[in-house]
Amino acid sequence: MKLLNVITSVDPNGGGPIESIHQIVPLLSARGHLSEIACLDAPSAPWLMDLPLKVHALGPGVTGYRYSRKLAHWLRNNAARFDAVIVHGLWQYGSFATWQALHTSSTPYYVYTHGMLDPWFKRRYPLKHLRKSLYWPWGEYRVLRDAAAVLFTCEEERLLARQSFRHYRVNEIVVSFGAGAPPEEPAKLRAAFFAAYPELAHKRNLLFLGRLHVKKGCDLLVEAFATVARSETSLHLVMAGPDKDGLQPQLQILAERLGIADRISWTGMLTGDLKWGAFYASDVFVLPSHQENFGIAVAESLACGLPVLISDKINIWREIREAGAGLIAEDTLEGAKHLLQEWVTLPEQVRQQMAENAQKCFLSHFEMEQAADSLLRVLEPQNIGKSPLEVPEPFRPQGK
Repeated sequence: MKLLNVITSVDPNGGGPIESIHQIVPLLSARGHLSEIACLDAPSAPWLMDLPLKVHALGPGVTGYRYSRKLAHWLRNNAARFDAVIVHGLWQYGSFATWQALHTSSTPYYVYTHGMLDPWFKRRYPLKHLRKSLYWPWGEYRVLRDAAAVLFTCEEERLLARQSFRHYRVNEIVVSFGAGAPPEEPAKLRAAFFAAYPELAHKRNLLFLGRLHVKKGCDLLVEAFATVARSETSLHLVMAGPDKDGLQPQLQILAERLGIADRISWTGMLTGDLKWGAFYASDVFVLPSHQENFGIAVAESLACGLPVLISDKINIWREIREAGAGLIAEDTLEGAKHLLQEWVTLPEQVRQQMAENAQKCFLSHFEMEQAADSLLRVLEPQNIGKSPLEVPEPFRPQGK
C-alpha cells in the first residue's frame, strides 16, 4: 500500500505524534508499504532537512489553527495516489482539510486522536473547551464521523474520548501502539551519556523525559522530589525535554525556593544515543502526568528494563500495574510524593524484579512490530467500509 500521513508539523519538539510516525514508518517499509507526509510547516523549516521519507510542506499555516489553503487543494489533487490517509491529531486545520478533500472521495482516511479528546482538557481549560464546543458540530464532529475509522491506542483512551462532547458518532478501533526497541549496547550508551553529563555519574538518577508542559505534572515532580532529596542524598533528578512553552524558568524558581536547584539537571531535548543512554543511566523513570493517551517515553523506558513511576492518568497504567513493571498513584502532589517515597524504600531485590518485569511488559504489550501489524490489519482494503463487528481483531464495537 501507499500511505499518506497528515500532521500539523514534523518538528521533533512536537512530541509523540511525529515520533510515532518516525518509529512505525521503517517497519511498514520493511513490509513493502510506502509512506509520505503532508504537513503545514513552511518549506524552509529547518527540521525538514534530512528526513528519511518524502515530506510535502504545505505551510506555513497561519494563526494557532495553522490554516493553509494549499493543503486541501493538494489533497484533492493527490488523494488518488494513496491507498489510505492517516490523520494525526485534531483541532488544527490538517484534520478539517482532510475531511474537506476526502469525505466524498474513494480514498479512505483514518484519524489518530492522540489523546486530544481526553476530558482532562475540558476541565483544565474550560474557556478553550467552550470555543471547541462551538467548533465541534461543523468541524471535528464531521471529521470523526466520516472517517473510515478513528484509532485509539488503548481501551482507556477510547472510553475517555466519549466524555468530552455531545453528538459523538465514531467508528472506534483500538490498535496496538508502542515504541521501537532500543539499541543493543546499553553499556556503551550509558557511557556516552555520562561523557556528555559527567556530573550525573555515580548518582541515582530519576529520569523525566518529555516536553516540559503543565499537563506532564512537572511541578508536582519537582515538589515531590524535594521531599525525598533531603534524606536520600545520592538522588538526582534529570529533567530532559524541550521547553516550547517557557515552563522551565518557573520550575527552576520553584527548585530554588525548595532548596534543591543543585539536585536537578536540565538537559533539554535528548535524541538518539543520548536519549537511550539517559534511560540506561537512570534508576527509574518518573512521569506524574495529568493526561497522557499513551506515553511513548514510558514504553521506551520499559524497553530498556527501567521501571516507571507514573500517574493513573497515563492510559496504559493498568497494563503496567498488572505486569509489576512500576508504581502507580494519582496525579496529585500527594500521589507524586507517594511514588518517590515508596520507590526509595523498596528492597533492591524488588526493584530488580520490576526491571525484569518492565522488559517483559514491553514485549507483551508495546513492541512496535506488533503495532505495525495491528495498523496494517485495520488498513487492509477488504476491511474498509465494514462494521467493526464483521472483521477480525483489532476492531472494536462502534461508539454511539
